[in-house]
Order: sequence, then C-alpha cells, then structure tokens
Amino acid sequence: METNLCVAGFGGQGVMTLGKFLASATCDSTDKNVTFFPSYGAEQRGGTANCFVVISDEEVGTPVGDVMDDLIVMNGPSLKKFLPTLKQGGTLFINSSIVSDDIERDDVKVVKAPVTELALEMGNAKVLNVIMLGVYVGYTEVVAPEVVWGTIEHKLAKKAKLLPLNKAAFDKGLEIGRSQR
Repeated sequence: METNLCVAGFGGQGVMTLGKFLASATCDSTDKNVTFFPSYGAEQRGGTANCFVVISDEEVGTPVGDVMDDLIVMNGPSLKKFLPTLKQGGTLFINSSIVSDDIERDDVKVVKAPVTELALEMGNAKVLNVIMLGVYVGYTEVVAPEVVWGTIEHKLAKKAKLLPLNKAAFDKGLEIGRSQR
C-alpha cells in the first residue's frame, strides 16, 4: 500500500508542520517507508506553501508524483492548483472556513472541516493545522491516532503549555474525520 498526500495552503497556516508531524509519526513508530518533500513560495508567511508526504509499505521510488491519493487544501488558490492532481476516487480535505469554491469533480470524496473557525473558537488560530491533521488521521486511519499524538507531544515537549490546546485541537479533528467516514 502506498499513500501519496499533498498538503497546500498559505505560508503561516502550518502546512509544513502538518506534513512533518505525519511523516515523523509514521517514520518513528511504524515499519512503513516515508518521504517528506516541502515546497515554499517566494515568501513564507502569506506566500504559498505545500508539501508532499508519501507513506508506503515498499521503498519510495520518488517523493513527488503527478497523482495524489489525498489532498488537503487550506485555501482557494491551493484548491485550484492541486485539485487536478487528485486521482479519481481520491479524497479531498478542505478548510471550509476559507475555501468556498464549488468542487467541480464528482469522482472524488470531499471531507470539509471549518478548521480556521474552530481554531479561532479555541482561542488560537495556530492550531488549525493540528485540527486538520486530526481530521485527516480520523478519516483515513493511515497512522494510528495515538502514534500521531505521541509525535506532536514529543515535538512540543519544550512548549508544554501548548500541549492541552493542541490535544484538544487534535481530538476535535479526529472527531470530525471519523464522523465523515
């Protein structure tokens, strides 16, 4: 089994962090092969950012493909740019707080989550990526949620005061993802 994921949005939305958390969790706690490939726009905060994560039972031959199994879009420009790469039958994860465009494909599954709105309700816009990671993991079960949370917990260990908020954000995302399966 191989899963090709593209995560795309504006710089500052935590796109790279989301991809790194998923790749690290998979690499550190499973026997799967993982590749993480970041791509930044000209600016970081406010510019475009996207990354690719490949999770495979076999060796990963190339980190970037033209066809994605899953696509997470955090903004409208990313939807327009990357939707053509999503394979027929693939799953599109949308930050529905920002992305309001009609999806002009009926050959993909669509999972919507208002992650920006939810993050603001939780008091910190910076956890929108952790919510979306929870949505993705809850829906796909590509990696066990406890493994992903363990990685987040480890990566944020020096910022222990952020752990309760991030745990609540991840759990909220898991709930949304599982409810849309």
